[in-house]
Amino acid sequence: MLDIRRIRAEPEAVKAALARRGHDTSAIDEVVELDRSQRSTAEQRDLVRRDISNLSKQVGQLRRSGSAAESDELMARSRALGDDERTLTARADDLATEVREHLLRIANTPAPECPDGADEHANVVLRVENFDPDSYAPHQRVPHWEIGEALGILDVERGAKMSGSMFVLYRRKGAALVRALVQYALDRNADSYEEIRPPTLVRTDTMIATGHLPKFADDAYYLERDDLWAIPTAEVPLTSLARDEILDESVLPMRLMAHTSCFRREAGSAGRDTRGLLRVHEFDKVEILAYTTPEQASAAHDDILGRAEALIRDLGLAYRIVDICTGDLGSSSARTWDIEVYAPGADRWLEVSSCSWFADYQARRANIRYRPAGQKGTQLVNTLNGSALAVPRVWAALVETYRQPDGTIALPDVLAPYLRGDAIIPTA
Repeated sequence: MLDIRRIRAEPEAVKAALARRGHDTSAIDEVVELDRSQRSTAEQRDLVRRDISNLSKQVGQLRRSGSAAESDELMARSRALGDDERTLTARADDLATEVREHLLRIANTPAPECPDGADEHANVVLRVENFDPDSYAPHQRVPHWEIGEALGILDVERGAKMSGSMFVLYRRKGAALVRALVQYALDRNADSYEEIRPPTLVRTDTMIATGHLPKFADDAYYLERDDLWAIPTAEVPLTSLARDEILDESVLPMRLMAHTSCFRREAGSAGRDTRGLLRVHEFDKVEILAYTTPEQASAAHDDILGRAEALIRDLGLAYRIVDICTGDLGSSSARTWDIEVYAPGADRWLEVSSCSWFADYQARRANIRYRPAGQKGTQLVNTLNGSALAVPRVWAALVETYRQPDGTIALPDVLAPYLRGDAIIPTA
């Protein structure tokens, strides 16, 4: 969340930054007023506490001098002030809670470098790699849901029978390809990123830390009986690995990666294309994440993008790098670059990775700090993350791109070691 001290000091600058996102900035005015009331109430409470303390000293002196009547009178005044103090304390605490609740719903301010724009149509394509629209033959222009059904490697109908719409079932080499892509991404990042296998169900505070709650509760799966949430991405548990901790600067940047299943309701997907694997409720993903100092953040962002891009490049897919504009930026993000692959059968660019820098927005929510070497006090870390590889859409692009005229799929050789040495998906 945003720093309340920054909002106090420069409310108009914060409002101008949020206006770049197209957000209603009245929430900042509300926070400023609530914060002013909270601090005023807290000051009144502190004055009353001081008066109570002074009276207590006077009562002690009067009792020692034998002035019982006067001490009783002051005791009565002290008790009355005690009632006032409790009322003011409760009011100050309530206002502090209101301030926090408002702050939790306010988006991050975009980095100055973010392109301005109202929605995804204003996103800036930085570059396009390995793409020639005229190079795709008719056999590659078949959508993956048709290919998957014909080869018996993707069973949408039975997935829906088991779990409902937008759940899918992979079979045979299709299931093996899911596992292969996961291991491929983990192996390629093992040189610098510590592998973690976090829980898939997390507490509310863990979801709040990344900004998924309270704003996006409708998009998440909640287990009311246990008060737990199914994670929408491994970003959620990885961000909370050091929640409420103080790290030594010497351990930064701290780099983590995890393969998990991810769960999303896709509540806002009404009217959007949900065929095949374009939009599903459950999917596998490898996430890479870093805690850094502010000075390390830029290099870490470049590293995350470079690693995610290298995975897609070495799979031989056509892809492009997109600079996300302010109006399409994720709520917690200060800057995001997306990687989109081209799926010739669906004839669509599909987002497969968002590489994001959050500055100290998530760290403030999660209370993740570090102790700078040779300095007093602590500072908030910066957090960054990216999808090293999100399986469904990469799976779809591979199946469509590498389909052969005879209907088989000849997957890239880089995946062969993860497919028991055989990168061909046969027709029977």
